[in-house]
Amino acid sequence: MSNINGLLSLKLLGFSFLSMSVGLLFMGLGRKVTARIQRRLGPPFYQAFLDVFKAFSKSSITHNYVMDLGIIMSLGGLIATAFFIPFAGYAVLGSSSIVIILYLMSIGYLGMAMGVSASGNPNATIGISRALALMLGYEIPIVMIVMAMMLTYGSSDLLTFATAQQGGFANWHIFKYPLGFLAIEISFQAMLGEAPYDHMIAPAEIASGPMVELSGKYLGIGFLLHAVQLYVETGLIVNLFLGGASTWYVFLLKQFAVYFTSMCINAVMARYRIEQGIAHLWKYAGTLALLQLFITRLGVF
Repeated sequence: MSNINGLLSLKLLGFSFLSMSVGLLFMGLGRKVTARIQRRLGPPFYQAFLDVFKAFSKSSITHNYVMDLGIIMSLGGLIATAFFIPFAGYAVLGSSSIVIILYLMSIGYLGMAMGVSASGNPNATIGISRALALMLGYEIPIVMIVMAMMLTYGSSDLLTFATAQQGGFANWHIFKYPLGFLAIEISFQAMLGEAPYDHMIAPAEIASGPMVELSGKYLGIGFLLHAVQLYVETGLIVNLFLGGASTWYVFLLKQFAVYFTSMCINAVMARYRIEQGIAHLWKYAGTLALLQLFITRLGVF
């Protein structure tokens, strides 16, 4: 029993580092893509790794134990979510329930909200209030798309959804649920906090919002938090719509393709006002998701 527990612990530790490493690599490549679109050279692709090492080497300032707990809770919640994302057809815990995934993702976001709000910085509080408001816009379309797939397969297992798409790209859900894919792509932009939904950070308005009060190791954890978020959300889309993958390098390529699309949009779009962003998500992503759910229900029943 001890050997089994030890092996599982090693697997979980490995997946933790995998999710953080993949996310940091994507962050660096994303900055490079944005720079090229804007006709700049940009930093090296490994810059995100250097930023994390530098942040952890600096001294840190904390205001209270609630801030400490919230930051740790946010990273822990998203790392726990990564354990349920099938990686090239492999789920480290043997389960990949989409219900658990959505639940744990919210814990990660709420942990960050608790931590940075406890800092007392008004810019951080404004950024978090904007992020929580946006959640009302993109969470509902995502749930409706998941419900459509659950109606089709009679299961909430993400690995089941990915396995059902095997046999060639013609079987991918991007063709079976085209409206749902568009809804998820719009919602994905908001989940990442990229333009035109970058209200949470908005450097020119609220000095990067939640990140403004983070220093040293807390800032480093903030980078890692975003890295794991990238891994989780791109992996979710790959398994839901792009057929998953049977090999690790194909899975990573599909993940980066999803993120590359997001960064291209981010590089050329201006930020909406907060009320415009929420209205846009409800109007477009919500409508597309509702139509996909309605069409799927008619097809199933």
